[in-house]
Amino acid sequence: MKPIALSMTISYGALLATLLCSAAANAEVTLPKLVSDGMVLQRGAPVKIWGWADAGEQVQVEFHGKEYNTETSDGGDWSITLAPLPAGGPHQMVIRGDNRIALQDILIGDVWLASGQSNMEYPVNRIAHRFPREIAAVNNPRIRQFQVPQTYDFTTSREDFAGGQWLPATQQNIQNFSAVAYFFSAEIQSSQQVPIGIINSSLGGSPAEAWVSEQTLQQFPVHLAEKKKFEDGNLIEQIEREDRRRSDRWYASAAENDLGLQQGETPWYTPALDTSDWQQLQIPGYWSEQTGNDDNGIFWLRKSLTLPPSLAGKAALLELGRIVDADETWINGHKVGNTTYLYPRRRYGIPEGVLQAGENTIAIRVTNSSGRGGFVPDKPYALTVAGKRFDLRGSWQFRQAAQMPALPGQTFVRWKPGGLYNAMLHPLQNYRIRGALWYQGESNVGRAEEYRKLFPALIRDWRSGWKEHANQDSLPFLFVQLANFLEPQSIPAESAWAELREAQTSALALPHTAMAVVIDAGEWNDIHPLDKKIVGQRLAMAAENLVYGHREIPVSGPILASAQPDKGRVRLDFSHTYGGLMADSRGSDSHNRGPDSQLHEFAIAGVDGKFVWANARIAGHAVEVWSEEVTAPVTVRYAWADNPAGADLYNGAGLPAAPFSVHIPPPDTSNQKTTH
Repeated sequence: MKPIALSMTISYGALLATLLCSAAANAEVTLPKLVSDGMVLQRGAPVKIWGWADAGEQVQVEFHGKEYNTETSDGGDWSITLAPLPAGGPHQMVIRGDNRIALQDILIGDVWLASGQSNMEYPVNRIAHRFPREIAAVNNPRIRQFQVPQTYDFTTSREDFAGGQWLPATQQNIQNFSAVAYFFSAEIQSSQQVPIGIINSSLGGSPAEAWVSEQTLQQFPVHLAEKKKFEDGNLIEQIEREDRRRSDRWYASAAENDLGLQQGETPWYTPALDTSDWQQLQIPGYWSEQTGNDDNGIFWLRKSLTLPPSLAGKAALLELGRIVDADETWINGHKVGNTTYLYPRRRYGIPEGVLQAGENTIAIRVTNSSGRGGFVPDKPYALTVAGKRFDLRGSWQFRQAAQMPALPGQTFVRWKPGGLYNAMLHPLQNYRIRGALWYQGESNVGRAEEYRKLFPALIRDWRSGWKEHANQDSLPFLFVQLANFLEPQSIPAESAWAELREAQTSALALPHTAMAVVIDAGEWNDIHPLDKKIVGQRLAMAAENLVYGHREIPVSGPILASAQPDKGRVRLDFSHTYGGLMADSRGSDSHNRGPDSQLHEFAIAGVDGKFVWANARIAGHAVEVWSEEVTAPVTVRYAWADNPAGADLYNGAGLPAAPFSVHIPPPDTSNQKTTH
């Protein structure tokens, strides 16, 4: 019996192996998510098409009248390289192995990678109200975006994404496009008259170290050690579980203690609520500054306004600026909107039938989990009905509903070093691109000295990944310098934002790079300024010059080229002046300049390091800077502030000069005669 049993076991194992081999031999050809319907392929260059199948499988690709054949490697991967093709389409691509795949609606044009943090991620739906006519007119299927899924991986450089598809810039899809990338694409597509593909691989809040490979992290031991720490999946699970538990407990306790939503009591959003004992609060503003209450927890605000019968029942728009942190909002007892965190601008559509003739009550429940709670100044607070705008700024009723301790900060695992490179960048590097667009740096403010090394290392890292370019330095890399942000200062001061901007500027030492300066396009009270159109346009100008060879188009605003002392004054020479230097009128306030100055935001210091506002005037392609208070200048700065609101040095093309801080060399006395 035993030999028979053994024989049966061997026969069953052999049969199972045969079945498995048979299944593997018939494994279907599969493709990466990028190689799919609607894709845009790079024109005028060899283009790689790749995928996976069973080892030794014959794969055939038919495209644009040519046939390409290859065999899958022992590891199960295959690739072919398409010959350079002219712009055009749509085309079909047929791929055959043991199965057949037909890809439709393929365009050939220029492909750009758009990456960085939230200001690159920022979607059109957040800025559409700023550019209503432009967005309403969008219908250009020759511009397409592939949205890379947002995820991380600390252990493996992934070969593909979990999802994603190419979508055209139509009314159905445009709201989810990167706003910066869309406006860039619209400019380039109009100029070049070719299809444009955007690969949007960006993630809000991400620091630069999250976007580099482990090999590059070897240069930054602290970041490398942190990456190694987060290779432990159990640690990540524990951190996320504890964060989630802590957050859930906080919000559950806040809701349980919220007097405004206590069971059996009249909810505080009810119009007929007695609010005679509520405090008054001026909106916009922060309640800690007005009431002395610096608690965290739940706070309610109410305001009534009277509408004429002609507006009763009409649809409306409620604008509540920005609120720190989360809000739920009601009108006349009807919930009309909610936002779960502080950054988005509150724009709530009021449906028909909610507003009524006479008194209307707005109630806002604010959840403030940490820091000072309130309503961000210098934002729109209004109700607009049938074209009539009712100002909601001013006095509101205010009452605290639940007192809570501050909620400890979350551990943002997805921002840790190397994780985004592995999961969101590495899978792209087989796909031929024309160049990269980068808008990032806010999360590295305060670490400018490191960024001077980290940012160029990132550029070199990416270039080494796209090996198909002629040499490692040839991939164009266009980046955005940080916009102006935070409150303007009336006296010269140190600035972490200015230091980071200067670190960004230093990356221009690398070949095939360009920088879009946007210190005139920010908002002092919002890290996400709305004017993404000007950012996209300035990136497009840089691309036209650097990439497309239109040298008559300015690549940037003025860039400091040299600084020389001259009899107690300093002469600053600039490149990229394009028709000369000019003072733009937007910096016309009376502050932040010397008494005899034509320009604002120039500061000067001697050996004591004490900066004063300097006189500055344009002299051709140079600027002359001086101060009666500093007879022997050692350092000159321009726009050296978080928010250099008065900066007004531009070139003839209307582009702003890049901020800088420069040490002045001592006067050259080598040619002077020596006297005895």
